[in-house]
Amino acid sequence: MNPTWRMWAAQIAAIVRLELRKNFLGKRGAVLYLLGLMPIVIFTIHSLQMISRGRACDLGQDTHIFAIYYQFFFLRLVVFFGCVAVFMNLFRGEILQKSLHYYFLAPVRREVLLAGKFLSGLAATATVFVASTLFQLLALFWHLDGNALHQYLYQSGGLGHVLAYMSISALACIGYGSVFLAMGMFLRNPIIPAAGVLLWEAIASILPATMQKLTIIHYLQSLAPIAADPPKEAVPLQILLFVSDRSPAILSVAGLLGLAGLIIFISGRLVRRMEIDYAAE
Repeated sequence: MNPTWRMWAAQIAAIVRLELRKNFLGKRGAVLYLLGLMPIVIFTIHSLQMISRGRACDLGQDTHIFAIYYQFFFLRLVVFFGCVAVFMNLFRGEILQKSLHYYFLAPVRREVLLAGKFLSGLAATATVFVASTLFQLLALFWHLDGNALHQYLYQSGGLGHVLAYMSISALACIGYGSVFLAMGMFLRNPIIPAAGVLLWEAIASILPATMQKLTIIHYLQSLAPIAADPPKEAVPLQILLFVSDRSPAILSVAGLLGLAGLIIFISGRLVRRMEIDYAAE
């Protein structure tokens, strides 16, 4: 490996280790743990109710309900706000605490600092939300008969569904994380733009097909192993979860990673000219 690249890799690793302590042990970590635990509790209560009644739900119905919940509640709200809490504060939090200049005075390229902070945020959010996805499914399936669960996982493709949901959670952290990292770097009050992103993602299903490609939720829903099909009477959910033109899996992953990569690349170019003015904060 080129010595320069080796030095950058070592610096990124050092930044990641330092930032991980803040993300896992600080206020950001508390928000992540709360958001990740909340849906697990919901499905645990559901299974306990079924056990107390001495019966199990229909497996097909359960997986369908989970698909609706996952695409509407978990991706659009839990993961979204978790990424807001972590990525938006990677730079904005340092500015508010008047500590970012210590990083800028260190002999580290700013692009390296950006990469280290992004990877630390990704490691924290992906770890919590991927684990949360797995434990949600475990809690959901807890009350099921062992034979039925074994048949679903190993004969009906259920194990592939579990892995797909976990992968989508990680990709959501990459997509939303890149957006909120950039916002936290360059916007003095990024909360209002974050609300704009939330609205943009909410109306993705009614946008023209070309415009949908500029939303993160389009790619995430295209990768979902089970299409969300809310009841006809749930009109708001039908509008929010409708996907008019699902992109192929390869294009969805490439589109999401490409969008995130473009945002990180542009942020890396702009961070070179970033100036700190604590007095303006």
